[in-house]
Amino acid sequence: MQFRTLDNGHTSFEVSTLCLGTMFMGTRTDEETSFAILDRFVEAGGTFLDTANNYNAWVGGYGRDSEDVLGRWLASRGVRDELRIATKLGAAKKDPALPLSNTPPTNYQGLSAEVIEREAHESLRHLGTDRIDVLYGHVDDRETPLEETVGAFGKLVDEGVVGIPGISNVALWRVVEAREVQARLGVAPYGAVQQAVSYVYPRPQPTRTNWGTPELLDYAASTGVDGRPGLTVMAYSPLQQGAYTRPEKQLRDGADHAGSFERVRVLNAVAAEIGATPNQVVLAWLLGGEVPVIPVVGASSVAQLDETLGAADLVLDEEVRARLDAA
Repeated sequence: MQFRTLDNGHTSFEVSTLCLGTMFMGTRTDEETSFAILDRFVEAGGTFLDTANNYNAWVGGYGRDSEDVLGRWLASRGVRDELRIATKLGAAKKDPALPLSNTPPTNYQGLSAEVIEREAHESLRHLGTDRIDVLYGHVDDRETPLEETVGAFGKLVDEGVVGIPGISNVALWRVVEAREVQARLGVAPYGAVQQAVSYVYPRPQPTRTNWGTPELLDYAASTGVDGRPGLTVMAYSPLQQGAYTRPEKQLRDGADHAGSFERVRVLNAVAAEIGATPNQVVLAWLLGGEVPVIPVVGASSVAQLDETLGAADLVLDEEVRARLDAA
């Protein structure tokens, strides 16, 4: 396993370059299997875990199922100080009786100061910890003033509850504006952005704000210097939820187009030639890019995790990368 430093100019720590997503632990993935996956990840040198306050509500749970599984595992293993934990808030239901929606009215909790304060402390309780290393706003909230949102995250950092604040599912201009507001207020800046990033890409769509764009990666590459605090890009759904290796699964979220199909064809050819799986090649491509990202990878079995771990030290040579890039 390799490591990378997260540093937003205020807080700095190392994390493994693969982050284990625990999305459906406690629902689709039972607790015994979840514990085995977590044990194997740590055994392999993994130190970075990712969850949220609402994931399992999508699949029949109560929302914080994975936080609770993580909390019980951390307590039983005594490894909290060896790990970095990330969770998210703001995208759970505001009104439990109404559905969620990607278009207004979304019914998201949002990122008001009240929500951030309350939900962060609830996550502490469910995780059984006194700190959250990375705390994301799960979905950008344009109805709450940025000053209120970033001020609330900054307060949690000042109190020692949060290490690095972050944001997810957000337009680049909002990231830049938020960091400008944070600088003006003198509070800790967003140091992590979690977006959908993979080898395939979506159709152009002006209102799409959940993908990690080339502009976001370019902006992240420009940070970490005086006057521009560091910003790390995290990639969720890097493996398209299994679509690279399961033909019956459709490429997700606007990526099902001719350009992507050609990239998948080249991906499979390259994987066969170098003796790796397509999933491993995708992860190695992300990890070794000109602007490296940290993939957030899920697993429903130890065997699935072991395939993923095979990408941690896979280095693509220049010719292979050029073929993948050109497709």
